[in-house]
Formats: sequence, structure tokens, C-alpha cells
Amino acid sequence: MEKSIDLTFSGNLKETFGLPEKDWKLYSPLTLAYLGDAAYEVIIRTIFVKRANCQPQKLHQKVTSLVSAKTQARMIQGLLPELTEEEAAIYRRGHNSKPYTKAKNASMQEYLEATGFEAVIGYLYLQEDFARMNELVRRGLELLDVG
Repeated sequence: MEKSIDLTFSGNLKETFGLPEKDWKLYSPLTLAYLGDAAYEVIIRTIFVKRANCQPQKLHQKVTSLVSAKTQARMIQGLLPELTEEEAAIYRRGHNSKPYTKAKNASMQEYLEATGFEAVIGYLYLQEDFARMNELVRRGLELLDVG
């Protein structure tokens, strides 16, 4: 029986690098956001690449508009009522963190909201809950009318 790509990818990472199971709730929200930022960008890039084979410059323009702190802040505001208790707790930890930097084109409030969003995505990625991670991104894009 063929394994799904998600299970193969995460299972292979664990096996290849001998990665241990951890309680990801204990990780720094900024560490979760660091990984969530990358995971979210891979999802958005994948969506645009699979929808159309076009020049990387055009892809980059489309993707950067959706991976900005301002856009992520708008997205999470719409998603907050849909978060589970656990996800909301991770969001609050990310939102209340003390980042060392600030986004170039966003207010500190937007940056903190985006950090909370990225922390949730990073947490779901580490939990290997790819279905929930993708669902939140899908709903967020719908809320922004990007779908």
C-alpha cells in the first residue's frame, strides 16, 4: 500500500536524521514562528506553482503579497474564532512574544499577530497535523478572498 506524501516526508525526516518526538508546546513561540514562517511560505509557493507554470518573478510577486506580516495579521484575525483551544494558546504565546526584529512594512501590532499565526503553523507542522495546517491556510485565503 502506498504511503501518503505527508507521512513519507515527515517519517523520512525522522528516520533519516534520527529526530526525537518532543512536546512542541514547550518550545519558544519564536522558534515555532521561525519554522511556521517557512512552512507557510512553502504552502503558498506550492499553490501558485501548481496553479500555473510562469516566470519566477511573477510567482515571487504573487507569493510575497501573501507571506507579508500585514496579510498574515489580516488572515489570523479572521481565523481566531476557528482556532482550537490549543491553537489559540500557541497563538497568544506567539503574539505576546518579544521579537528582536520588526517587519519592514508592518506595524508592531501586525508583526506580533503574524508571529502568532506563524507559531500556530509551526506548531501544527511539528505535530505533523498537515491536514489542519492546510485547512487553516485554505480558510485564511478564503477570508482574504484569494482562495
